[in-house]
Amino acid sequence: MNKTVIYSAPEGAVGSKDYRVRVRAGDEAWQELFVYEVQVDMHDVRKASMAYFDREGIAEIEIECLYTEISAVVIRPLSALIKADRDSGLIRFTVDRSVKLSVEINGERFRNLHLFVGEPEQDAPQPGDPGVLVLERPGRTAIHRAADILRLAQTPLNGSGQAPDIIYFAPGLHYIEETILRIPSGKTVYIAGGAVVVGSLVCEHVQDVTIKGRGVLYLSEYHRYSAFRGIRIGFSQNIEVEGLILIDPPHYSIYIGKSSHIRIRNFKSFSTRGWSDGIDIMASSDIEIDDVFLRTSDDCIAVYGSRWDYRGGTSRIKIRNSVLWADVAHPLMIGTHGDYDQDGDTIEDIVYQNLDILEHHEPQENYWGAMAINAGDKNIVRNVLYDNIRVEPFELGQLVDIRVVHNPDYNPAPGTRIENITFRNISYTGDNAKPNRIYGYDQERIVDGVTFIQLKINGQTILHADEGNFQINEYARNVKFLAES
Repeated sequence: MNKTVIYSAPEGAVGSKDYRVRVRAGDEAWQELFVYEVQVDMHDVRKASMAYFDREGIAEIEIECLYTEISAVVIRPLSALIKADRDSGLIRFTVDRSVKLSVEINGERFRNLHLFVGEPEQDAPQPGDPGVLVLERPGRTAIHRAADILRLAQTPLNGSGQAPDIIYFAPGLHYIEETILRIPSGKTVYIAGGAVVVGSLVCEHVQDVTIKGRGVLYLSEYHRYSAFRGIRIGFSQNIEVEGLILIDPPHYSIYIGKSSHIRIRNFKSFSTRGWSDGIDIMASSDIEIDDVFLRTSDDCIAVYGSRWDYRGGTSRIKIRNSVLWADVAHPLMIGTHGDYDQDGDTIEDIVYQNLDILEHHEPQENYWGAMAINAGDKNIVRNVLYDNIRVEPFELGQLVDIRVVHNPDYNPAPGTRIENITFRNISYTGDNAKPNRIYGYDQERIVDGVTFIQLKINGQTILHADEGNFQINEYARNVKFLAES
């Protein structure tokens, strides 16, 4: 069966005038998508575009570029293998699966169209279902006091004797008066497609919480130093985040501290402020991140030990099937922060699998590395696997940076050790990468055991350090380049 599911935007949502996008499936009539304006790139903030819909089966897509004539079109990630037809100024192509795409006209990566194609929800709650608290104000912008939401969430519905399990933001524009909504244990926050929520969601000292939907979290109106995050998860267990889009948080998109058993799926985010990382993980374990798209103006995904109130090591992290775009800093980063006052932390058992890296642009040499491990603060980093990762041409940085470091800006003490790191089936195409680094700090603080299996740079399998432009110092041992395992 072929069908599409379209989500309208509420009055007041900020739209883009650069593109018109229509979709259909099978014998359906063409349906027009709302195209949101999103901002990208902290170095030179610019307006890009974003649209999304869900589909079953095969969907046809038609895009009209409204700001320039089309001489060339590229759809990335290139691994999606989607080729567009051009006819009379229109771009047409089909999709038969869930994909997260960048449609780039005439080589333009900043005024591009981000297009997210998903699958219809299977278990979406509906207004009127038992246990659903509906927040809406038909035809008008809604302003909610967080205290009122939480009071209603603890009050039995319609004399049922049971408090609602689900807080449902209906289609429309919603403001949280205090900006932050703290979610109690056992609750689901559902943001429906067509809903835009201006606010930050917090899970702190809670468990069994779900945050999901097809709507948008919007934080562009807040100053950088407000430090609001899209979603903050601290001292919590069994939290799931699924399906939402986040636009321009002042700080992290999702911030995880001293928590465990966290699952993040089909999450999309854009950011433009300093320190507006994508997903940062601190002193936590058993984290699964799957099918996300992060275009951020700091690290896309960073894995640390202790920081601030969150104390301890980090372990068992799995990041899969995702698209990462770092307009600033690293797409993937491990190791900067730890418990330097004591003996440091151990950061271990991390898997990155089936990823596309679309950009890495960092003018500061100390922060280069599309795939970076910088062990500071007495940390040990070990047992990390990078598997099946495709790195497309990027503007400025390096492919691999593995160092035991003492960075005075962030590390009161150098790191302790990096060991047992494997890169398998990694490909990079491009010519802007600076020399790759594998550096220990001194005789006691070394890198030991880095293996590259089927590392390909511009189609060449790298079998020696010099072929891959690797710099390896005297404190790095057992570095291997293999054609196969």
